[in-house]
Amino acid sequence: MTFSKQFPKNVEGSNYTRWIEVYLDEAEERDIENKAREENVQLMKECIKDAKRMIKEEFLNEEQSDIVKFAIALFEKRASHTVHFKETKAKEKFDQSYKK
Repeated sequence: MTFSKQFPKNVEGSNYTRWIEVYLDEAEERDIENKAREENVQLMKECIKDAKRMIKEEFLNEEQSDIVKFAIALFEKRASHTVHFKETKAKEKFDQSYKK
């Protein structure tokens, strides 16, 4: 399914805003997803290291399941990038197409 996002465009001489829908093509979407996947893998590795460090610093139980749960919580907090990247790319396309 193709990613799309709507952006407001002011229409000169009108009080109404026109909403423009911008679509990413398959290649753009695939490229963004691949970049996000690579970044998410790196983020998860960092989250695991951070979780281990925090568990040791706080003298918590160091079972692997606890580390994984802690890392997942950190990862979820940090890794909402795919949609953000797609929205950013769609905004770039909108700005290029509808510059004032």
